[in-house]
Amino acid sequence: MIMVSENIVNNGTLLQAKDLVKEYTNGERAVPVLRGINLAVKKGEIVVIVGASGAGKSTLLHILGILDTPTSGSVLYKGINLTELNAKRQAYMRNCIFGFVFQFYHLLPDFTALENVLLPCFIGSRFLKGGAAAKGKTDRAISLLKQVGLGDRITHKPSQLSGGERQRVAIIRALINNPELLLCDEPTGNLDTRTGHEIRELIWDVNKKMNQTVVIVTHDEEMAKHAGRVVRIVDGSIME
Repeated sequence: MIMVSENIVNNGTLLQAKDLVKEYTNGERAVPVLRGINLAVKKGEIVVIVGASGAGKSTLLHILGILDTPTSGSVLYKGINLTELNAKRQAYMRNCIFGFVFQFYHLLPDFTALENVLLPCFIGSRFLKGGAAAKGKTDRAISLLKQVGLGDRITHKPSQLSGGERQRVAIIRALINNPELLLCDEPTGNLDTRTGHEIRELIWDVNKKMNQTVVIVTHDEEMAKHAGRVVRIVDGSIME
């Protein structure tokens, strides 16, 4: 059983990065990407992390969601050190605690919109006996797709959807398992201005109606203007 720190829960902090360092090796030379990042994310807030390309913001998001590992430092979820968990437990956390939204959607081309949304449930069935993760989720998936205007696109495959529609599917997929944290990597970066505005409004609406905690990395200054909190990364270091 994983123990949760009572102090972390009481002050509302869900996710915390402590002294994160990330380096890549280029021959015999170490190339620093993150230089001692410290960041705390509280329940219900939207944190927008902005910075130029190559500043390290996507690397930071991937480490926060345990899609990548730091060279040193730690990531805590309610006081649990995620970097110390074994591979199976990390996979569980990625499936049940985090929801991910990416710039290029990452939808499976041979699956319908509904099937793409339900994919995390099927994966989650590995962690819960009797397929409990997927049970009853189809109705929820259809309801959520209808709420974002995709009621008539449920059986369409990604190639039959616009960029904005694909991103809506990706957002609903990220929400289907009721994650504690929604992690978004350039969610409007592949969209035109109008569609990007619609996706931003959808994310903010999810935050308001579901009290969904959201962390977004972007170079979109317009999105940053609407954030409750903005964190800037410059050359691998935070300026908040």
